[in-house]
Amino acid sequence: MFSKAADEEEAKEMVVTSGRIEKDIGVAHRVFLCGGDGFLLPPSNFAMVDNGIYRSGFPGKDNIGFLKTLSLRSIVYLCPEPYPEEMAEYCQARQIRIYQFGIDGSKEPSVNIPKDAISSALRILVDIRNHPVLIHCKRGKHRTGCLVGCFRKLQNWCLSAVVEEYVRFACTKTRISDLMFIESFDVSCMKQCVLGIIYRYHGGCGSQARRLGYGDGP
Repeated sequence: MFSKAADEEEAKEMVVTSGRIEKDIGVAHRVFLCGGDGFLLPPSNFAMVDNGIYRSGFPGKDNIGFLKTLSLRSIVYLCPEPYPEEMAEYCQARQIRIYQFGIDGSKEPSVNIPKDAISSALRILVDIRNHPVLIHCKRGKHRTGCLVGCFRKLQNWCLSAVVEEYVRFACTKTRISDLMFIESFDVSCMKQCVLGIIYRYHGGCGSQARRLGYGDGP
């Protein structure tokens, strides 16, 4: 499916806005035609999480044009495998820092998601110096869904809204073990860290403070 955009910035806005508010995340598979006859293809399951925070499946070389429009500073990579050479070279050339948290993608419920890795990844997300930042695993469903779910708890989202968002991306691949992890994850251990970052880098209890732990989520 093709949608016409006047330029790259408009194309990015079309994808980001649609991915954020629509129930149908099929927008992640649209191709955007820019005024200069170039094509911008977002990674699978791409969407905006919050200002300066994005999520997706594993980006490839076909997505580089679109990634350039995001002006990324950081990538939170949730797989244990080494980053593909071509994408690593792209990140190095664009001075994009890759934070890797090697979380096993096993379907076995006995394989636990490491809480320390999620906590460390959350610290990256709430630090505005790392923005814009892209979170991704292989398909942008399970590991990414767990991290975003825990981030939503930091934002005081109610659990039903957190679960709804996870299921919207995971669809028929929803894992009960992931939902149990999100529900049991204790964000109170993150509050002091979040407050410290807000006061030091966000200029006090402004909009970021309301979103991170003090706002009324969905």
